[in-house]
Amino acid sequence: MATYGYARVSTNDQDLTIQEAALRSAGCEVIRSEKRSGTSRDGRPELATILEFVRAGDTVVVTRVDRLARSIGDLQDIVRSLRAKGVALKATEQPIDTGTAAGKAFLDMLGVFAEFETNLRRERQLEGITAAKARGVYKGRPPSIEAAKIAELEAEGLGASAIAKKLGIGRASVYRVKAVSRAVSEHKLGA
Repeated sequence: MATYGYARVSTNDQDLTIQEAALRSAGCEVIRSEKRSGTSRDGRPELATILEFVRAGDTVVVTRVDRLARSIGDLQDIVRSLRAKGVALKATEQPIDTGTAAGKAFLDMLGVFAEFETNLRRERQLEGITAAKARGVYKGRPPSIEAAKIAELEAEGLGASAIAKKLGIGRASVYRVKAVSRAVSEHKLGA
């Protein structure tokens, strides 16, 4: 029976030190950490490793359930997966015990609030972007690929693969930029 810790922050700017220290204090023998969004289980190899590796009688420890999942669906899937293997889930900052009805209900409520918080954050972000666009301040991310450079290389006789290699981008990006440039040209001619 082993105790595994899982620590997660959403961005590379954030620090895992506090979570890792709390997990060590909770007796975790192995701690897996990653800097990934918690809105989905996809793209989180450290979580996948823990879920695959744990065995009956083991315990997975997190500081808070929102470190594990930000959506109630993902949280429930993870808890079901752990329960099916006979693995307990604990949180150092929350009274979580997946072995009791009250603990499961509390876990579900926390998951609902974590998902609610994520949705509120997304709404506030969209409201801010809409307001900035109305003021003419927000223009979106600047293009990372210069259409003029692609046209220049194409005029030199290079094909899409050679252009992509020279610019360090994907070939599909070359085709996409060319299609947009063509559509803009056709629109200008038709206007």
